[in-house]
Amino acid sequence: MKEVRDIKYINRDFNDFKNSLVEFAKNYFPDTYNDFSPASPGMMFIEMAAYVGDVLSFYSDTQLQETFVQHAKNPENLYSLAYTLGYKPKITTVAEVELEVTQNVAATGADYQPNFNQALLLSANAQLKATTTGQPSFLIDQSIDFSFSSSYDPTTITVASIAGGNPAEYTLKKKVKAFSGEVAVKTEVIGNAEKFKTITVEDTDIVGILSIVDSSGKTWTEVPYLGQETVYDDLANTDLDSGEVANKLTLKKVPRRFVARFNSLGNLQIQFGAGVSDSDDSVIIPNPTNVGIGNADGLSRIDTSYDPSNFLFSRTYGVAPSNITLTISYLKGGGVQANVPANTITQQSAVTATASDNSYQETIAFTNILPATGGKDGDTIEEIRENSLRSFNEQGRAVTLQDYNVRAQSLPAKFGSVAKTFVTKDEATSKETKTTLVDDNPFSLSLYTLAYDNNKKLTYASDNLKRNLKTYLSQYMMISDSINIKDAFVVNIGINFEVLALPNYTGRAVLLECIQKVKEYFITANRNINQPINLARITTVLDRVKGVQTVQKLEIVNKVGETYSEFGYDIAGATRNNVVYPSYDPCFFEIKYPDTDIKGRIITV
Repeated sequence: MKEVRDIKYINRDFNDFKNSLVEFAKNYFPDTYNDFSPASPGMMFIEMAAYVGDVLSFYSDTQLQETFVQHAKNPENLYSLAYTLGYKPKITTVAEVELEVTQNVAATGADYQPNFNQALLLSANAQLKATTTGQPSFLIDQSIDFSFSSSYDPTTITVASIAGGNPAEYTLKKKVKAFSGEVAVKTEVIGNAEKFKTITVEDTDIVGILSIVDSSGKTWTEVPYLGQETVYDDLANTDLDSGEVANKLTLKKVPRRFVARFNSLGNLQIQFGAGVSDSDDSVIIPNPTNVGIGNADGLSRIDTSYDPSNFLFSRTYGVAPSNITLTISYLKGGGVQANVPANTITQQSAVTATASDNSYQETIAFTNILPATGGKDGDTIEEIRENSLRSFNEQGRAVTLQDYNVRAQSLPAKFGSVAKTFVTKDEATSKETKTTLVDDNPFSLSLYTLAYDNNKKLTYASDNLKRNLKTYLSQYMMISDSINIKDAFVVNIGINFEVLALPNYTGRAVLLECIQKVKEYFITANRNINQPINLARITTVLDRVKGVQTVQKLEIVNKVGETYSEFGYDIAGATRNNVVYPSYDPCFFEIKYPDTDIKGRIITV
C-alpha cells in the first residue's frame, strides 16, 4: 500500500519552512538522519531549502499584490493599473488666469477718434512670464486683434491723455485667457510601418500633447483608446448666430490616431495604431456576405482571410505611421508654483505684434487683475489609487453625487485642476411656509470647489476654471441634470494643546513630535470639504506620541482677517460631543500656517 505523507502547504516564512522540513525528516527518515544541531551538515541543507522556499513565497506574494491597485507598490505597475481602470494620472496641471491686454493709440482727425491703423494684431501663442520666484511662463493660445470688437470679444476704449482740452491718446483694452506652461517640440523620423509603434517623450512637467503633424501635412488625433475611430470636432461658426455660438460641434472619423500615457518617471509614451497592411481592410477582413460567392469583388473561398490575427494588421486600431517625420508639440509647465498672485504676469517673453502703423507697438502691456488658479502638482501614489477606484466605479458617467466628484477630479490637466470638491442637491426655501423645498429642477446640483494658490493654500477657483469644469461635466451628466459651480468657504483655524510628559523624557523633543503629528493629521491633501474635526481623534494622536502621559488641554481657535480667511466661525457653538461640525454652507477647515498656528506646551510634574 502506497504511503500517504502529510505535507503542509501553508508555510509563510523562513522559520515555518525550516521547522516543517525538520519535522518531515524526523517523521519519515528517523533512521536515515537524526542530527539536527545548528552546526550539522543536514541542518545546512534544510536551512538552504527553507531559504529558497521563503524567497519563492515572497515573490509569489509580491506578484499577486502588484496586480491590485489597492496594494501595488511598484509605481510603474500602479500607473498601468490606473490606465486599465480608466484613470489617467496627472504629472502636473496648468493654472488659468484672465489677462488684461492694453495698448495706446493716438487720436486722429478733426473729431479726435482713435487711430485704428496703430491697433496691433498679436499672433497666437504669445509667451509671457510672471515676476514671482521661478518666473512661471504663461501662454495665450489665441490671437488678439485690437482693431476688432464684438459682443463676445469687446475692445474697451478709454482716454489715456488730453492735450489742449482734446483727447491726445486712447487706451485700447482686451481681456483674454492664458494658461501656464510653454510649448516644446520633438521630431521623430519614422521608417517602416510598425504595429503599435510607441514613441517616448522624455521631459519634465509634461501636461499633454497639443498636436502631432506629419511631414505630409496630415494631423494625428489623440483618442482615449485606439479602438475609438470617431471624435468630436469643433469648427468655427460663420453663421449669423456666431456671436452666441462661436463653434460648431461635429463628428469625424480619425484613421490617424494615437493614445498618450505617462509612466512613473513622468515621461510621456505615445502609441499609434496597428494598420501596417498596404491592402484594403476588406481583403484581410472580408465581408462575410461575399465569402464563397465567387464574384469579382469578393473572396471565392474561406481561407486564411479569416485568421483572427488579421484584425491586428487592419486599420481597426488606427493607421501606423510609416516613412514620415512626425512633429510632436506638447505643453510643459504648470504646478502649484504657477498659481501666481494678482498683477505679476507682466513680462513679455515672446510676443509678435504688427499693425499698419507700428509707432505705438512699445505701449503694449499685460497684467492679471486676479491671481492664477488651477495649478496643481502631480498625483501622489495614494491619489492615483483613490482616483483609479473611483473612476472605475463611475464608469464614465455622472449619475450619483460621488460620480460628479470623480469627474471633477478627472478634469484634463490642460484645463486646470480643482483641489477640493463637494456636491449637494440644490435646495430652495418657500417664502410662504419657510420650509425647505427641492429646487424647481429636482435634478439640479451644486458643486462646491476650492483651488490652490502658488503656496498650496486654498483659494477660490477662477471663473475660467469653473467654466472649463462645467463644460467638461456636461459630457457625462444626464440630459435632465443641471449643475451650478460654486465656491466653498475656507475657515482658518489654529490648534492649542497642553500635554503632560512622562519622566525621563526630554520635554522639547516630546513637544516637537506632538506638533509634527498634529501637522500630519491636518494635511490639506488628506481632508475634504465639510469634513468635521474629531477632537477625540486628535487627542488619540497626541496620546500615542512617545513620552506623552496624558493630554491636558486641546483647543480649536478661529483665525480671521489680515492674511487669513475673511470668514469667522463660532467654533464653540459648532462643537457637539467633542466634534467640531462644519457650517450649513460647505466649508473647509484649514490650518493655513502650521508652523505658527499649531501651539503646544509641555507640563511637567
